[in-house]
Amino acid sequence: MPAMEHHIVVRRTARYYTLGSVENEPSEVWFVLHGHMYLARQFIRYFRALEDPNMLIVAPEGLSRSYVNHEERRVGASWMTKEDRLNEISDYVSYLDELYRHLFAALNRSSTKVHVLGFSQGAATACRWVVMGESKIDRLTIWAGLVPPDLDLETGGDSLRDAKLTVVLGDKDEWVDATEATEQKARLTELGILHEFIRFDGGHVLEDDVLRRLADARDS
Repeated sequence: MPAMEHHIVVRRTARYYTLGSVENEPSEVWFVLHGHMYLARQFIRYFRALEDPNMLIVAPEGLSRSYVNHEERRVGASWMTKEDRLNEISDYVSYLDELYRHLFAALNRSSTKVHVLGFSQGAATACRWVVMGESKIDRLTIWAGLVPPDLDLETGGDSLRDAKLTVVLGDKDEWVDATEATEQKARLTELGILHEFIRFDGGHVLEDDVLRRLADARDS
């Protein structure tokens, strides 16, 4: 008799880090989603250039952790792998929705702008959350990544239209294929999904100047 696959839903304790405080009643909340094998406490440091009393920066950590370097016992986190991927996607979308609800239990959503920024693997995570989740997102930035090709933009495109999509790519990014980026830009245009492409002179990294540009465009 072949082995049978089963699933059950279990409780998990998820970790996230913040810059800023809900007690300041921020007018803007940024959810920043890390790339493959980052930890949230490491990733959030890249956003110190944006620290502002009116801003709360939230870095959720992926639920899947493993050792990056066994000798140094260095640990990283990821959002998913190809194994049991649909359930992993469903789990992290539910997790991010729950974190959103948790934070806005203490904040006035109607007077707060929400910006989601996903970097590398976090770019696909951010897109799926915006399209598949229940949270209301005002702006979406995907950095060093693309809208995942399996995401149904025919039916989910409205969420991306509402979220004012921005794509940020380094000219020397070795992980993002330039041809795929061009094809995606054409597809988004064809579907009527307004978007901005920002290119910068750099690789698979976050750049302070571009981050500040995104922050300065908050009211546009």
